[in-house]
Amino acid sequence: MDKLITIFKVPELRRKILFTALLLAIYRIGFYVPLPIVNQAQLHNWEEQQSTNAAGKLFGTVAMFGGTSIGMSTIFGLGIMPYISASIIFQLLGSVVPSLEAMMKEGESGRKRINEYTRYATVALCAVQSAAWVNYIMSPNIGIILPQYRDFWHGLVCVCIMTAGTIFLMWIGEQIDEFGIGNGISLLIMAGILARVPVALNGLWQNATSKLTPEPGKYGIVTLLLLLGLFIAVVVGVIAITESQRRIPTQSAKHVRGRRVFGGTRQFLPLKVNQAGVMPIIFASSLLIFPSIVFKSLANMTAGWRGDTWTVGSFFAGMFQELADGFTRQSYIYTVCFIILIYFFSYFWTAITFNPKDMADNLKDYGSFIPGYRPGRRTADYLENVMLRITYVGAAFLALVAVIPSIVQTSLNVDNTVANFLGGTGLLIVISVCLDLVQKIDSHLVMRNYTGLINRK
Repeated sequence: MDKLITIFKVPELRRKILFTALLLAIYRIGFYVPLPIVNQAQLHNWEEQQSTNAAGKLFGTVAMFGGTSIGMSTIFGLGIMPYISASIIFQLLGSVVPSLEAMMKEGESGRKRINEYTRYATVALCAVQSAAWVNYIMSPNIGIILPQYRDFWHGLVCVCIMTAGTIFLMWIGEQIDEFGIGNGISLLIMAGILARVPVALNGLWQNATSKLTPEPGKYGIVTLLLLLGLFIAVVVGVIAITESQRRIPTQSAKHVRGRRVFGGTRQFLPLKVNQAGVMPIIFASSLLIFPSIVFKSLANMTAGWRGDTWTVGSFFAGMFQELADGFTRQSYIYTVCFIILIYFFSYFWTAITFNPKDMADNLKDYGSFIPGYRPGRRTADYLENVMLRITYVGAAFLALVAVIPSIVQTSLNVDNTVANFLGGTGLLIVISVCLDLVQKIDSHLVMRNYTGLINRK
C-alpha cells in the first residue's frame, strides 16, 4: 500500500497514470457506441447464437486479439487488430525485403518511415475489413440491420465510421506512448481482455454452490478451490517463464591507454526463454479456425447433391462433417495440431526476430567475446544453438498454457468464459503487459530516488 501511495507522490508519474487512465476510459466508452444502422436487440440475440458455431469462434479469436467483441458493430468494432496486422506484416517483410531491412537499420529516421507506411497499411486494412464486415451484417439472413438501411450509402458511412474508429484508437495508443505510461497498443488490448472479467466472474458466481456434490451445471466448493489454485499456479508459471533468461557470459577485451587499463569486465548476454512471446499462439489459433469453416462449408455443399450421386454426396457430406467436428476446440485432433503449430511458429518467429550473426558482429564491434568461442562465425553458431534449445522449452510452455483452457473446460465442466482466464492468449497478454507496466513505473520511481516496486538485491 505504501508503494502505491508513493507512485502518486511523484507529480510527473501521477500525470502519466491519470492521462493513460483517461484515454483507456474513452476507449471503453466508445466501445459501446453502436453503428447508426444496427438493431441492438437483434444484435444481442445474434451474438448469443454465434458463440457456439465456427464463425463465432473466428470472430471470438479476432475479438480477443483486437480488444473487441464478437458483435464488432460499434465505432471501435475493428479494435486495434488492423494496426497490429500491419505491424506484423512490415516486421515480416523487414526480414525478406532488402530495402525495408536497410530502412530498419537507419535508426530513428528509418523507424519513422516504417511507422508511416504502417499507418497507410492500417487504413487500407481497415477499409477492407470494415467493408467485408458491413457487407456480412447487411445480409438479410443475419437480420441485425434495419431493412431501410440496407443500401450502399449507409454501408459506406459505416465503413468510414469503423475505419476512423480504428485510426482514432491508433492515435490513442501513440498518445499513451508519448505522454502516458506503458505501451499504448498493448494497454488497449489488455483493457479489452480485462473487460470480460466481470462477465466471467458473474457466471461463476451465478453457478457456484457450497455443496461438495453439486447438481449438474453448478460449481461445487471443490471445483472452485481447484480453479483458484490452478489460476494462481498458471499466473506464477507464466510470470516465471516470461521473465526467464539464459544468461551467456561475455568478456570485454582489455585496452591499455597510457598508464590506464580499460575493459576486461565480465558481463552477461540475456536471451529470453520465450523469445517469440504470444505470437505463436496467435498464429496457430487463427489458422486452426479455418479448417472447421472450410470442412463445414464442404459438408453443406456436398449434402445438396441429388440424383444418381446422392449416395456419393451423402458419403462426402458425412466425411467433411466428421473432419469439421474433429477441428473443434475440445477435440484430440485440434489439440495435437495446435501444439504442432505452436512449436512451428515459435521457431519461425524466433528466426525472424533473433539474428545470431548480427548479435555476434555487435559483440565483435564492441570488443566483447564469449569465452571459449572465437568472435564471428563460431560465436554466431553458438548463439544459434543456444536459442534453438531454449526455444524448445519456450514452445513447450506456450503449448501447455494454450491447452489449459480446453483441459479445464472438459475435465471440470467449466464454462468457456471462465476457462479462458486460466490460460491461453488472453492471460499471456495481460501478464506480459502488466509486467512491462510495472517495470516502467519502477524505472520512474528509481530515477527519482524512490524505492521501486520491484525488490532488488
